[in-house]
Amino acid sequence: MKAIGLTSSAILSLLLGFGGSALAQHGPQGDQRDHPAQQHSRRTQRVQERQRVRHGAWQEHRARSWESDHRTWQQRGGYQGYRVPDTRFRRYFGPQHGFRIQSRPFRVVSGYPQFQYRGYWLSLVDPWPESWADNWYDTDDVYVNHVDDGYYLFNRRHPAVGVAIRISL
Repeated sequence: MKAIGLTSSAILSLLLGFGGSALAQHGPQGDQRDHPAQQHSRRTQRVQERQRVRHGAWQEHRARSWESDHRTWQQRGGYQGYRVPDTRFRRYFGPQHGFRIQSRPFRVVSGYPQFQYRGYWLSLVDPWPESWADNWYDTDDVYVNHVDDGYYLFNRRHPAVGVAIRISL
């Protein structure tokens, strides 16, 4: 009887020992299963932070009074940025080539919002009119046109107003 008890105890110990090892081996996999959720959470936080920075950069450049805050390229002393070759300009720019800024690569340089379009970086150098929606850059179709020796961004909802922009590579 003692032999059976000892054997049972030994078998039980081995089983529990192996069970513990098996649990210990599965423990890290449980952490790995949580890992994609944690990655998703961090990714969501990064996206939200980028959106916050982006929104803040746009809001800082809203005009208080468009009539007094904006200037034309002539008033600025002429356009000094990159000039898009005429053939490329006709192919990708002008009223017939509208787009939304929302889906474009975005960055802030020296406090000014920039976005990429067709391989060019476009920077607003004028404030945008206070009459435009708070999130026009996410919701409105825009286009770039060349007017009076300079480039301007036009919002299709407000086509009479052009915001001076600088183009760079």
